[in-house]
Amino acid sequence: MKLAHCHRNGDLTAVWVPDEVSEALRDLVRQREAAKQDQLRAKHRLTKFLLRTGQRPPLGQKAWTERYMRWLAQVRYTQPAQEFTRLDCMNEVEHMSARVKRLEEAILEVVKQAPQAMQEVIRGLQALRGIAHISAVTIAAELGNISSRFESARKLTGYSGSFPDENSSGKRIRKGGITKAGNAHLRRIVVESAWCYRHLPRVGEKLRKRHEGLSPEIIEIAWKAQTRLHKRYMKLTMAGKDQRKVMVAVGRELLGFIWAIGVKAEQACQQSLAA
Repeated sequence: MKLAHCHRNGDLTAVWVPDEVSEALRDLVRQREAAKQDQLRAKHRLTKFLLRTGQRPPLGQKAWTERYMRWLAQVRYTQPAQEFTRLDCMNEVEHMSARVKRLEEAILEVVKQAPQAMQEVIRGLQALRGIAHISAVTIAAELGNISSRFESARKLTGYSGSFPDENSSGKRIRKGGITKAGNAHLRRIVVESAWCYRHLPRVGEKLRKRHEGLSPEIIEIAWKAQTRLHKRYMKLTMAGKDQRKVMVAVGRELLGFIWAIGVKAEQACQQSLAA
């Protein structure tokens, strides 16, 4: 009876039920995300062991570069137990790296068999700065059909849980942190991509290659995203806001451009199929 009343009042919201292809791709993408987390834990375990035993890389050497890996291969311990520990940590790091690479190759193969609309969305999202192939696949797998699920960019932002919490009464307005009542996988990948908008707007060589074959409308949206989000970052930073809060705010606006590109790509795919 309660459901019937809610349906009559228009209080029920239709949900998107993913098909087998979308759900399978989403499982694979999340498995790769779990592998990246395991890889990070393995690296932390190795670096903390080296730090605890007094082994430090040369000054100015960045972690996990080729020079850093050569230095790791030269580290030796006089105690056999410590040497076995080092070898086990090294093997775990290499195993996790191979696992991530294997899953990324599997994603590349599976995407080739995905529906045409999803492939167009993935290609279109790569026009944005900070969103390469794996990030675009993750966003497309988590969102599904963008134009039918989200009527506006604001709906998509709410789905990600990036809106600030609010506890207001009368004239008192009190806002807190973001609600996080949404898709955590989507929110993570968007905030990670938002860090690229700290830099001045430009189209580098890799981004220029990703623009090849895309429509001018999508490229124009991507350029607007660069200029607007960089200005947003500079404005919030000059105001003295916390860096993490700034990135969440930039990521929230980035979702609007993701929605615009996704809708354009899906509409173009529908028009080509109809023709």
